[in-house]
Parts: sequence; structure tokens; C-alpha cells
Amino acid sequence: MDNFFFFFFFALICPNSPSVPFKIIKVLYEFHISLVLVYFTGFAVNVVTIAMILVLGIKQKISGRGTQRSDAQMSLLEKFVLYFVPAIGACCSVLEIMFLLKKEHDGHFVGYHRWLHSCSELLVWANIILFTKCASIHCIVFNRVLCFWWILNPILGIFHLITNFPSLEVSACIMESLVVLMNLSFGVVINVIRLKRLSSKSSLLEDPLLSNGGDLEEGGNHDLENNCNFWDFMTFKFISPVMNQGVLKQLDSDDLLPLLPDMGPSFCHDIILNSWRAQVSNNSLNPSLFSALCNAYGWPYLCLGLLKVINDGIGFAGPLLLNKLIKFLQQGSASWDGYLLALSLGLTSIIKSFLDTQYTFRLSKLKLKLRSSIMTLIYEKCLYVNLAERSKFTNGEIQTFMSVDADRTVNLCNSFHDMWSLPLQIGVALYLLYTQVKFAFVSGLAIAILLIPVNKWISTLIARATEQMMKEKDERIRRTGELLTYIRTLKMYGWELLFSSWLMATRSLEVKHLATRKYLDAWCVFFWATTPSLFSLSTFGLFALMGHQLDAATVFTCIALFNTLISPLNSFPWVINGLIDAIISSRRLSRFLSCPEHRREVGENSSCSSSFLSKQPDSLQDLAVFIQDACCSWSSGDEEAKNLVLNHVTLSLSKGSFVAVIGEVGSGKSSLIYSILGEMRLDHGSIYSHGSVAYVPQVPWVISGTVRDNILFGKSYNPERYADTINACALDVDISSMVGGDMAYIGEKGVNLSGGQRARLALARVLYHDSDVIMLDDILSAVDVQVAQWILHNAILGPLLKGKTRLLCTHNIQAISSADMTIVLDKGCVKWMGISSDFPTSLYTEFSPLNEMDSTPHNHQQSCSINSSISEEQSLPDRIVMDTLEGEEDVIEVELRKEGKVELGVYKNYAAFTGWFIAVIICLSALLMQASRNANDLWLSYWVDTTTEDGQTSYSMSFYLAILCLFCIMNSIFTLVRAFSFAFGGLQAATKVHNRLLSKLINAPVQFFDQTPGGRILNRLSSDLYTIDDSLPFILNILLANFVGLLGIAIILSYVQVFFLVLLLPFWYIYSRLQFFYRSTSRELRRLDSVSRSPIYTSFTETLDGSSTIRAFKSEDFFFSKFTDHITLYQKTSYTEIVASLWLSLRLQLLAAFIISFIALMAVAGSHGSLPINFGTPGLVGLALSYAAPIVSLLGSFLTSFTETEKEMVSIERALQYMDIPQEEQAGCQYLNPDWPNQGVIEFQHVTLKYMPSLPAALCNISFKIEGGTQVGIIGRTGAGKSSVLTALFRLTPICAGSITVDGMDIQNIPVRELRTHLAIVPQSPFLFEGSLRDNLDPFKTNDDSKIWDALEKCHVKEEVEAAGGLNVLVKEGGMSFSVGQRQLLCLARALLKSSKVLCLDECTASVDIQTASLLQSTISSECKGMTVITIAHRISTVINLDNILILDHGNLAEQGHPQILLKDGTSIFSSFVKASSM
Repeated sequence: MDNFFFFFFFALICPNSPSVPFKIIKVLYEFHISLVLVYFTGFAVNVVTIAMILVLGIKQKISGRGTQRSDAQMSLLEKFVLYFVPAIGACCSVLEIMFLLKKEHDGHFVGYHRWLHSCSELLVWANIILFTKCASIHCIVFNRVLCFWWILNPILGIFHLITNFPSLEVSACIMESLVVLMNLSFGVVINVIRLKRLSSKSSLLEDPLLSNGGDLEEGGNHDLENNCNFWDFMTFKFISPVMNQGVLKQLDSDDLLPLLPDMGPSFCHDIILNSWRAQVSNNSLNPSLFSALCNAYGWPYLCLGLLKVINDGIGFAGPLLLNKLIKFLQQGSASWDGYLLALSLGLTSIIKSFLDTQYTFRLSKLKLKLRSSIMTLIYEKCLYVNLAERSKFTNGEIQTFMSVDADRTVNLCNSFHDMWSLPLQIGVALYLLYTQVKFAFVSGLAIAILLIPVNKWISTLIARATEQMMKEKDERIRRTGELLTYIRTLKMYGWELLFSSWLMATRSLEVKHLATRKYLDAWCVFFWATTPSLFSLSTFGLFALMGHQLDAATVFTCIALFNTLISPLNSFPWVINGLIDAIISSRRLSRFLSCPEHRREVGENSSCSSSFLSKQPDSLQDLAVFIQDACCSWSSGDEEAKNLVLNHVTLSLSKGSFVAVIGEVGSGKSSLIYSILGEMRLDHGSIYSHGSVAYVPQVPWVISGTVRDNILFGKSYNPERYADTINACALDVDISSMVGGDMAYIGEKGVNLSGGQRARLALARVLYHDSDVIMLDDILSAVDVQVAQWILHNAILGPLLKGKTRLLCTHNIQAISSADMTIVLDKGCVKWMGISSDFPTSLYTEFSPLNEMDSTPHNHQQSCSINSSISEEQSLPDRIVMDTLEGEEDVIEVELRKEGKVELGVYKNYAAFTGWFIAVIICLSALLMQASRNANDLWLSYWVDTTTEDGQTSYSMSFYLAILCLFCIMNSIFTLVRAFSFAFGGLQAATKVHNRLLSKLINAPVQFFDQTPGGRILNRLSSDLYTIDDSLPFILNILLANFVGLLGIAIILSYVQVFFLVLLLPFWYIYSRLQFFYRSTSRELRRLDSVSRSPIYTSFTETLDGSSTIRAFKSEDFFFSKFTDHITLYQKTSYTEIVASLWLSLRLQLLAAFIISFIALMAVAGSHGSLPINFGTPGLVGLALSYAAPIVSLLGSFLTSFTETEKEMVSIERALQYMDIPQEEQAGCQYLNPDWPNQGVIEFQHVTLKYMPSLPAALCNISFKIEGGTQVGIIGRTGAGKSSVLTALFRLTPICAGSITVDGMDIQNIPVRELRTHLAIVPQSPFLFEGSLRDNLDPFKTNDDSKIWDALEKCHVKEEVEAAGGLNVLVKEGGMSFSVGQRQLLCLARALLKSSKVLCLDECTASVDIQTASLLQSTISSECKGMTVITIAHRISTVINLDNILILDHGNLAEQGHPQILLKDGTSIFSSFVKASSM
């Protein structure tokens, strides 16, 4: 025994030793020990299987519990598995026994272990056939224990096959492989059928959890199989109708594949909800979404793992068969084994194609179910979590849960299986490499492993650079959005170049981090691309230096094995990262989903304490709302209560009463309503509300949809009540002017409605729902005087709300006087409460707005006419107010969308952006890189072909290694040049595109921004630019690499096998037809995918904004149903897209399998001398076959990258569209003095202005003169042309006729930016940008602090600024740090600092109280003496004391004169306005 071990270790150290004892020991070890043990193991397994079948069959026969299931009741798959597969398995076993008999007959020794194994295998299949023929007990095949055994058995068979594969003959290899394959197939399919049977049984019991557990792995294919046969299902032929439609026309949602029953969002939601609730009940302190997902989808996911094992195992059959085939060609045998091997190589590829696509199909379906489950779970949680609990998370975080964390958690499906699959693949590949080159493979492996931490380190740096880049990108997009939103105001100020420079500075920082990332990416590409060359150099160099002889079989088997090894090695760190990300995301989602929900039933207390529950119900019988000693805060349940918003509030509201709640800003009016709705945290006391609730928030919430959808809000349509509601809310005139009436579409957040219309629409929703308790938060401030009076009398106090409890937060005096009870709040406490008649008159002015209503009621006709003519609210920022919404529809241009292929000119433009020299360098380096790689492999084949059997070579080994090293160095250099030139070119293009696009947009006229929605422009500068920055260079790089790779393969295959040229033309034709067929449909599916994805996130964002309204109306189910409809469409699109891609993938893989078989068969035929032309030496044939193997992935990758490139090129196409927009005329022949204008005389002479040629004139031949130093007011109805006067003066829109002069100088001759910087304006929508307050007031830094403080004091806002933190205080985005009134005052201070002789005011006192407004008017009168002040007013009180007024009507000057003189004239238009405004 000691000698045995000595010789054994001697064999490992000196494998080529001629020692006789070594040979004896080697034979004994390899054949006697290994083979006998393995065969005996197989025999034992078979015996156990037979025993289990017999025991279970006899037991079931005795118990008589067999279920009758006729052939008609069995599906095609069940019949195939029960009858056909065992028959084939038995035939294979019989063939194996016949081979053994033949071998023994020829005089070869056959061990008894082989006979035992083969005969027992035959007995297993015979038992299965016997029992499946017996109707009463055939179901024992599906027994749970046996089903597990059917999987374990072939896994042991795989071990047996791998162990003995190198030592077996060709025929024995094929036969053993077939037997193992049959065992595997039988085991997997039996388990699948068992799951399907469990599913159908559970569906009869109506148990969703069992249904899920049984059917998920199969994916509910039962319905699908009814419509298509098994072959169509395996080949994805059922997608053909969709693809036929995609070639002929644009696809729509009706053309998509129907969703399988178990893939429906409602079905998936029920499954995950049950699992999550079970998890919460079992682990209430720390519930885990990951555990819930495992409970819901764990078993079917594990079953998919079995399919992956088989798929990965068959992947290694290719290199092993390749090894045997090359050895066969080297031996030059004339037997038929070569043809058998060649066909087996192709058959293996075909089997792997089917397994690969089926695994991907089932995994993708499971991921879709998982995605649907998580998204619906997040959405439902948002519907039921109140605002206080939700305060732990920002809206951005919650949106990230839906958009990012959901996807990361779904990617767990890939990462989890890869965690065990990749090490398995790596282990098997290393073992097989060891069998080929012994320990020489360690050198190549060492290089690959050393590169893993390098790549990991680079990826960490990339992640850091990406994080910094995204921060700068966010800041740039924020600034871009700010610029686009307020572009009209910025052009009036002349600040667009200033903002542009700030934007460019941010962009330069972003590009700096982008460059870091791109160059690090280039290093990653370099390491990835050079690894194969370095591996071959180090491995074969060391193998040769160790004294071994290189042959073709060894070299190309190793290359094939390393190609399978390199991807798992490089992917493993990313898989770990993906797994970590998924676990982190699932924890984040668990934290959100654990928030307590607010599911309040009607008539229950929204939040209660024990003291409240002790009260008798009789005492609350007549109360609609009862609050007792309530202390409320906005803290969440797991936080300490800080800053009580409501402090010990006690009040009771009787049923049917009308209650007015008043108080200063921040007194807690809105919080009182929120507390009754249950949106706040109740820290002390109790709150009770009785009956159904309806609510209008201070910022009215409007959903995307029709006017009718917004009013009905999920309720059934009642024409009579609907008409009364429209009338009561004074919406009839507005609706009649809309295109489509009440079916007119309202955009996101009501963008195409004015503020007043949004408020009345939200009020109409409340009226229509006929709820018991109505809560209105400052509804009257959004509408004008007449409409407010109409709403008060006809809606709030009207018949529709008669007998309802109404709670109104307001400052409106008439509403307060009409209320049954008034509550005055001050800093969260009830300051005063009582009936309105007792309300102190002295407090009226404190809470009233500037304009009050008189007590004289106006009739409906008058109110509506005024409603349709007088502006109800400030128009949307920087948008033209059109006469009707129909006009607005005409103004907004439809976005152009090109169809078909991207034009060649777009590619040329991108090449020009990168630089033509760089483009040529990239192409040349890519070609030379591939050429050096091919030369490296050709040199290896030449080396093995020139090596004789006794190890003699034509040249010295150092020469071969030197040339190999030279090619490796050349490949590395060209790879490096390609990678870095690509990175540099991509950065050049990104910089040039952004700079040119921004320059064109900055110089575009205002009309362009009026006709183009800001989101559309922002899309170019955000998502499209991100594509140009990042995705486009990346995918172009892949496309170029795939192209040159395919070119190299085609050249090598054509050189090695001349007959491949015959195949090339039909192959290219088939491939081009496939890619055309696929791309036509793929483009349409991608369009549908983006279209179906948008409503999900739009709906989700809307729900986040309006969740309190949804909960108040108890419309959670309605909105959840809408959301599931969006998810259903998204699921259908994704499912169809997945099937279409797998349809293509399968056909490409089958095409590649045909090529591999063709090359292999031609090589065998050539070795037999059957071909007239043959250049195929064993080395070249090995090279050709190793090149043909990856052609599958290359073809698929080329098509995918080409399709993706076309898709990404659309971003360049879209950017080019905006590089061709009209530009403002910047030049002028007259240049201005710094003190111009010094008099301020403005004269309009026959001015006509049109916004568009198709629209009526906004100013019609208007003429007037404003003397220097006078204060002039301009008034008129909506559409009268008031704002158009300022538009013409600031040259925002070119005038069609006439002239405008300032101090006698025609403004048409002045450079437009010069003109605007010499005029001052306070816009209607106050504009403050994010930055310091000093920068906001004086961005060019022309004034010192004392002047700024002086201006703030004059505008009565100095105290507020000091309290906020002084001039260095950071102003939030949109000026949210200050109230609207304070923002208007700051804009006035900015205008005063400009010291211009001409000041234009556009209703700058609209949002301030009476005292501040009167102080401002006196400030303007005193501080602006000697200045020309033009005031556009919507309120008569603003212009009553000015020097002169202009009254416009439909673009004409209707009246002009001193306001006091016109007021005395009872027939004047101004006099009628004064009467209508009820001052």
C-alpha cells in the first residue's frame, strides 16, 4: 500500500515518466477505482428507484386511492412524458446493453459493474412503463418523494458522465450522454406536471396561496397550451401574429399578447399581500419583504434553478465534444465516429438553445410577476398611509421605491441563481482545464483573478465619479428647468446669458466627472478585451515551457473553456453587488411597507384615546365633528412629538352647520382639517367625525383625465345632479369653451386650466359626491370677486349642500358673515369661537382680502359673463393667456415623431460632433485590434500544425512564444487606442451637442417656448442628453466590437473552409430577413413600452400629491383599480417584448448550431478526402470550430446593439431638431448710453401685434403716448391685450406693423438685450431662483449692501428678510422660502435697485394684504417720482389714483384718460368696471 501511494504521488508530479509501475498504478487508479465506484453508485441509485416505485405502487393498489384519469383528460405534455420519454429511455438502455454485448463479442473485457448499471437502468424504465399503463396507480410517478428522486438521480448521472467522459469511446460518450439527458428531461418535466396538477387542484379549492405555489413555475401555460401546440410553445411561434402586424403597421395595445391568468396584477397583488400580512403577523417588529417574496415565489424559483443546472451542464458538452472531434481529425481515422461527433456538436447546441430560451422565458415571467406584485404593494401602501406617517420619507424617496428599488429587488431573481451557478461553472471549467493542460492553466487563471480586484477597484472609482456626476446633473437639470419655466421673465430682465453661464459652469463640472468615468470605463474595456490574448499567451507558454507538447485538441478546447470561464469570473463581483443592492432595496421597501395604515370606516373616530371612548354615544348623536383637547403634530408614529401644530384644541360642529375657520398665515387652519381627516398624528385627546367626508385642499388637486372624470371621481354618472353641480360651480361657460366640452382632456396637475378653474373643478367634485361633511380649504381666494359670490350663494350655501356640515377656511368677509359659527385660530390654539353675529367687527380687516364683495347678489347670467371675461387668477408662468382653451390647443404644437429607420445624416452629424479624425482612429483601431486577435489565434493553429507527433517543431519554442507575445502586445495597444479614442470622442460629442443646443435655445424667441411645452424641451436637455453622454457611446462601442468580431469570424471560417462561402449568402439572407422581421416589431414594442410606462409613474406621482383627497373621498379602491390597469398594459407590453426577443434568440441560436454542424461535417469529410478543396488542418479546423461556437452570442448581440444604437440615435435626431429652431434678431444699428432712457417718453404708433399668423391680432393698430415721469395704468378683460403691450415694448414678439419709440428712439434699431436691460419690470408671477437672496436681488453685483437694505425697507419686507437670516439666506427653488406676497415685494425691490427710468408693474400687489398694499402704492408714488410707471392691473383699486389709464378691449384702445374724470362719467367703460368690481 505504501508503494501504491508513492507511485500515485510520483504520477502527479511526473506525468510523462515512462516508469512501468506508474503506468500500472495509473490504470488501476483511473479504471479500477473510479469506474467501479461510479458504476456501483449508479447501480445502487437504480435499485433504490425500482424499490421506491414498487413499494409506492403496491401501497396505492392496496389502499385503492388511485385516481382515474383517462387519456382524454391528460394534456399533450403529460402524454408525451408518461408514454414517449420512458419508451425512448428504455430504447437507449437496450442500445447500451447491445453495445456491451458487441464489445464482449469482439474480445474486450466488460466489467460486471457495467452490466449491473445498464440492466438496472433498463429495469427502471420498464417499471415506469408498467405502472403508467395501469390507470389506477399511474399517478405514483408524481409522488412528492419520487419527484425529488427524479431530480437527484440525473445529477448523480452527470457526475458519472463528467468523471468518465475523457476515457470513453465516441459511441459510448454519445450513448451515456443520451441516457443522462433522458433522465434529466424526465425528472424536470415530471416536477413541472406535478406543480401544474397542484395548481389546478388549488384553484378548485379557491386557495390563492396554493394556486400560486403550484402554478408559478410553469407560468400558467395551461391557457396558452389550449391555443397552441407544444412545438409552437417551445419555438415561441405564438408571437408570430404580433410580429406580422408589426411589419405591416404601428402596433397598439390591442395587438399585444394576452396576459396569462397568473400574471395579472390583481392576482399577483393578492399573492404578495397575503404573504406580507403573514410576515407582519409573525414578525411585527421587523417584517421582511424578502421573506414574504420567498414565501410567495420561492418554490417555483427553486424549480427554475434545476433547469439552470441542466442548462449550465450542457454548456460544457460543447468544449468536450470539440476536444474529441479534433483528436479524431488528428488521428485521421476513416471511421464514422467523426460524423457522429460532428452531429452531436450541433445537436448539443440545439438542445442548449431550447433550454436556454425556456429558462429565460420562465425566469422573465417570474420577474414580471414579482415586479407587478411589488409595484402594486407600494401603490396600495401610499393610498393608506397618512401624511404624518409618510413624513418619514420624502416624495423623492417614495418615487425611488417605485422606480429603482422595485427593479433592484426584482433583479434578485438573476443574482440569487447566479450566486451558486457562477461558482459551479467556474469550478467545472477549471477542472476541465486541468484535464487539458494540468497546472499550466493556473497562470492564465491568475491573470483573470488578478484583474477581478483591479476591475472592482475601477468600478468603485466609477461609482464614485457617477455619484458626483449625477449630483451635478441634478443641479444642471434643476437650473435648466428654472430657466425654461421663467424664460419669458428672464428675457424681460435680460438675464438669459447670465443663467446660461451658470448652467455652463455646472455642465463643465458634470463633464469633468463624466470624463473620469469614461476613461475608467476605457480601462475596464481594455482589461476585458485583452484578457483572452493574455490567457492564451500565459497558459500555452507555460504549458510548452513545462515540456508538454501542444496539439490542436488541447489548444482549442482550452480556448473554448476559457471563453466559458471568463464571463463568470468577470460577472461574479457584479452579481454580488446586485445581490447586495437587492437586499438593501428590499430592506428599504420593508421599512416603508411597515408603516401603519389609515383605514378609517365611516362613523368611527379617526384617532381615539381611552378618554374619548368612555363618552356616551348619545352625547355625540347631533355632532358631525367633535374634537376634545386634541394635540396634533406632523411627527410619525416612531418619532417624538415635536412642534405641536394644534395645541389642546376643543370644539364641536353640529350636523348641517356652516363653520368659517379664520386666522393668520400659519395659524393652523389647514392642519385643523387634516386632523379631522386623520392625516396628522394625534398625540393627546380625541377626534371624532360622523358620516362620509369630501375635501378640497388649499392647492386644488386635479387628476390627468377629462373634466367629467375629475368631477365623478369614480362615482356613477347622474346627468341631473351633474348639470346642477356644473351650474353651481359656474363651470358651464368654461366647459362650453373647451374643445370636447366636459370630455376635454386635462393635463398633468391641470396645466391647461387656470387656478380658478382648478379650484372650481375640485369644488364640483365635492358637490357631486353628496357627502355628509364638506371641508373646503381657502376655496374662494382662487377665484375673482363675482365668481366667489356665485360659489358662496349657489354652491356652499346652495341647495346641493343643504343640510350638510360645511367647514370653510377663508378670509372672505361675506363668507364669515354667512357662517353659523366662526372659529379664529392663532398659533394652533382656538383664539375665539362663537356664532358669526358675535364676531368682533374690528377683526374683519385683519383677515379680509384686498377686494371685498358687497352684499348685493348678482344674477347668474352676470356672474357667468364676468367669469368668462375677467381673469380669475394669474395665468400660468410665462404662458400667453388665450381667449379659450381651443385657442390654446392651436398654439401648442404636436411633437414630431419620425418613423422608420434613422437617416444616415444623423450618423454623419454624430461623427462630426466627435470629430472626423477621432472617428477614423476609432474604426481603424477596432479593425486592427480584431486583426491582431485573429492573427494571434492563427499563429497558435500554425504552431500546433507544425508540431510533429514526437514533439519536433519547425522553429524553436522561443520563436513561437516571441511571435505570440508580439501579437498579444499589438492587440493590447490597439485595444487601448480604441477604448480611449472612443471615450474622448464620446465626450467631445456630448460637450458640443449640449453647448450648441443651449445656445440655440437661449436665443430662441419667446413664441417658441409658448408653442413648445417646457417638459418637451427639458426632455432634450435631460434624458436625451444623458443618452448622448452615456448610453450612445457605450452601445456604439459594443456595436463596433460585434461588427469587427463577426467580420473576423467570417474571414477565418471562409479561409479555413472554402465551402462556408457557399453557405454565407443564404445565411446572410436568412439573418437579414430575421432581423428585419424582428426590428420592425421591436421598434413598435419599444415605443409601446415607453408609452405604457409613463402612465404608471404619472399616476403614482399624482396619487402621492393627492393621497389625502383620495382617502377623504374613500376612493382608494377606484384608484388602485386604475393603477392595476396601467400595470396590466405595462405587463402585456413587457411580456410581448420578452417573447419577441426570445423568438429571435432561439432562431439565431439554431442558425449558429447549423453553422457549427456544417463546419464540423465539412472538416470530417475533408479528413476522409471526400472534398475537392480542403485547407483544413487539425489546427485550422479547431480554430474554425472555436470561432463558430460564440457566433450565437455575437449574432444576437450584434442585432441587439444595432437595434439599441438606432434607438439611442433618436436622441441625436431629437437634439438636431432643436438646433434648427428660429432665432431672435440680436443685432441692432443703434447703441445706447448707460443712462438711457433719461426721460421715459414711450410712444406706440399704429402698432399691430400677432402671436401667430393664424391667430387674431392681440394689438390692433393701437396708438398712444405716455409722457415721461407719469404713472399709467392699463386695464381690460382677459384677452384685451394688456400683457401684449409689455410684450411689444420688450420685443418678446416682433410687431407686424407700426413703431414703438422710447425717448424718440425706435426700439427696433436697438440690440434686443441692450433694450431689455435698460427697462425694469416686476412680473405677474414673482420670480426667485435658488441661490442667495443677494444674488436674487442683484445678480450682477452692481449695488452694495446698504442700497439693497434700503430698497427692501422701501418695499416693507426688510423685517422678514432679517428674520429669515439676512441677504445671505438661501432662497429655495421657486422662492418657496417666502410667501407669494413676499416674493412680489422682493421682485419690486429688485426693480427699484435697477434705477431705470421706465418701470413696468404687472399686478405686483395681488397677493399682499390691505395694509401692505396701500403702503406699497404710497412707496411707488413717492420713490418712483420722475419715473415712467406702467401698471397692468386686474383690480380697479390699484389704478384709481394713477395719472392716466388705458382701457383695452380686444386689442383696441377703448378708452383713455384720468381715472377720476372717467369715474365721474357714468357712461364710461371705466365707470362700469368700478361698479362691477364692487369696491
